Amino acid sequence: MGSLFRSEEMALCQLFLQSEAAYACVSELGELGLVQFRDLNPDVNAFQRKFVNEVRRCDEMERKLRYLEKEIKKDGIPMLDTGESPEAPQPREMIDLEATFEKLENELREVNQNAEALKRNFLELTELKHILRKTQVFFDEQEGGLNHTTESMTRALITDEVRTAGASMGPVQLGFVAGVILREKLPAFERMLWRACRGNVFLRQAMIESPLEDPTNGDQVYKSVFIIFFQGDQLKTRVKKICEGFRATLYPCPEAPADRREMAMGVMTRIEDLNTVLGQTQDHRHRVLVAAAKNLKNWFVKVRKIKAIYHTLNLFNLDVTQKCLIAECWVPLLDIETIQLALRRGTERSGSSVPPILNRMQTFENPPTYNRTNKFTKAFQALIDAYGVASYREMNPAPYTIITFPFLFAVMFGDLGHGAIMALFGLWMIRKEKGLAAQKTDNEIWNIFFAGRYIIFLMGAFSMYTGLIYNDIFSKSLNIFGSHWHLSYNKSTVWNNNFLQLSPATSDYEGTPYPFGLDPIWQVATSNKIVFQNAYKMKISIIFGVLHMIFGVIMSWHNHTYFRNRLSLIYEFIPQLVFLLVLFFYMVLLMFIKWNRYEATNAFPMTEACAPSILITFIDMVLFKESKPPGKDCHVYMFWGQSFFQTVFVLIALACIPVMLLGKPIKIMQARKLANVQPITGGSSDAEVGGMPNGGGGGHHDEEEMSEIFIHQGIHTIEYVLGSVSHTASYLRLWALSLAHAQLAEVLWTMVLSLGLNKEGWLGGIFLTVVFAFWAVLTVGILVLMEGLSAFLHTLRLHWVEFQSKFYMGQGYAFAPFSFDSIIENGSAAAGETE
Repeated sequence: MGSLFRSEEMALCQLFLQSEAAYACVSELGELGLVQFRDLNPDVNAFQRKFVNEVRRCDEMERKLRYLEKEIKKDGIPMLDTGESPEAPQPREMIDLEATFEKLENELREVNQNAEALKRNFLELTELKHILRKTQVFFDEQEGGLNHTTESMTRALITDEVRTAGASMGPVQLGFVAGVILREKLPAFERMLWRACRGNVFLRQAMIESPLEDPTNGDQVYKSVFIIFFQGDQLKTRVKKICEGFRATLYPCPEAPADRREMAMGVMTRIEDLNTVLGQTQDHRHRVLVAAAKNLKNWFVKVRKIKAIYHTLNLFNLDVTQKCLIAECWVPLLDIETIQLALRRGTERSGSSVPPILNRMQTFENPPTYNRTNKFTKAFQALIDAYGVASYREMNPAPYTIITFPFLFAVMFGDLGHGAIMALFGLWMIRKEKGLAAQKTDNEIWNIFFAGRYIIFLMGAFSMYTGLIYNDIFSKSLNIFGSHWHLSYNKSTVWNNNFLQLSPATSDYEGTPYPFGLDPIWQVATSNKIVFQNAYKMKISIIFGVLHMIFGVIMSWHNHTYFRNRLSLIYEFIPQLVFLLVLFFYMVLLMFIKWNRYEATNAFPMTEACAPSILITFIDMVLFKESKPPGKDCHVYMFWGQSFFQTVFVLIALACIPVMLLGKPIKIMQARKLANVQPITGGSSDAEVGGMPNGGGGGHHDEEEMSEIFIHQGIHTIEYVLGSVSHTASYLRLWALSLAHAQLAEVLWTMVLSLGLNKEGWLGGIFLTVVFAFWAVLTVGILVLMEGLSAFLHTLRLHWVEFQSKFYMGQGYAFAPFSFDSIIENGSAAAGETE
């Protein structure tokens, strides 16, 4: 089989590059993305490697670019993204890039510092403006609008006790301070003043209606103006300390009204001048950022490519002459010529005359697993890799999962309407994938949906097919081919009787099957509809499950033959397949025989009443019992010789168990005695693990004692025998979730939408619109999203556990090539550090 069904054949190669050409050659390989380099300096500290200074320079350039990006995003300036990926710059261009970034950073920091200083000055002047206005209001209120002196105003503000105490000491002179404070701190500030000054201060405050901009972080804050009157230097010192503790800003406020007006006029003039300077500063900053935004994406790409190249060069070894770099790398065999062409291009770009050398090496290491994917198969391969990366050249389940996964999902989710919603959503993402892919987002849920757009589309399309088979669309049926039932019920019977059933034994049934899917008449069979669908869906679930497991066992045959595991082929594959066929595939055959032999209108004793239960027949077969017939004159068995065949099948199945349990360990033990070697190596308890075909090496395995081999084989046998029973039963989830989905859809129709359909008149139309909107939300939210997620997870389990456990080990490690595309997509050049 080709690489579609197995991972690519890999080769370990040694690469020799001239020092002058190494940078350009690695750059070409990064654009290609087909080479995985190994670290030849695992014991060398990262800070002691040859190109550590270049990596640090790239880190510094990235820091400056992130600073520019932060400032650009802060101003909401769109960054130009053409979608193109510029080539990695030559090493000499790093100096120009560093100079450009240094100039931009310094210029922007200087502009920001100037703007912050101007904003701080503007804030102070604005607060002073509000203080002068609000304090003028305070004084005017106290003096009744007359221009009295400060002394008379303070006499009006102090208490009678203060006047009496001060009468013997002459006139009382009150001092005051004015400032602004954050509005949320004002209540605590007032309480502290009262307690610390023992009520000997007088506080007036007024809110500043418009928010003020904090020059440090740009936040909008709300503040209040306050003025505090007190007597004496002691209280003045105490008040100022309290203001300092609450980070209140104090401003000078003249006592005379004329001085306050003169200061206010000066403040307004300075604010206008500051507004002009601030506008010019912001315009200059905006021009700088707009110019940087045009090239920022390309600069990021260039810097990350440079950094990734030097990270990769740090994995190389230097020869004794210091003129040649030596690397080891894993490459796909089919792409060796492409890689050699890329190396030649890199050599020509660098102007070197010494051609690079790529030698294939012999190794016993396990190569990495590389499965080629495209945008369609990538999502299905990701489902498989989430379980475990395939071992090297192991059968890849992904190509088969493309069909089996959406089909098993559709068996559980089968509804034409819900499947159409899902398929249309997937088709929309497929049609718009270029635009949607260009819109980078941090929303993980959306990223998951978009990555699985082809899976969603196929799941919806297959669900539409199974919905047609079930004849189910939003819990209703489509009457395409009429009906093969002719009932004698009148309209009142159908509308008023809650317990109607269909009996194929009567003349109501024509006796011929419906052309496609289920007859729509089953929608009115309220009594035996679920009974009929139970039997139908339960049996097809077992049929699909057994066929799926048999296919998985057959896949293991391809692994055994490819790796030349003769013992596994004889003592594992053959008894496993026979065990599954003689028990569970025979049970499937009984279902088809029952469908073919028994009908409701057949002559006795082949009527439906005499049809034996498949489950009881299978249990009696395993227990070597003879089941009692359902009726007095009914036959026990469905065909001649059934008892004999069932006995033989059970004996064969029992005989397969010791073969699986002891066959391979005994053969390994005999082989060791003949070779007189203690112990021999084996891969996964296998005595005959041949070298992997077409190169790559068979890998190194730990030596195993015979006791470990027997234990391992015993666990494997018990797991398979018991798992065959539990896995067969596990496929009944196809039946259970299908019935649950259909019943939920019927409940939504009956209890929600039908309420709106029963209303008449124009009020009924309005009510129906509201009910339909509610029904649509519940349908999409519960039946499509939640039920779809549930069916998806159950389908995933059926593939991981019931199907892949029959042949798939998943013990490999993924091929991680040095690729600029993946590095840029991840947004970090550190991804270039492959091992």
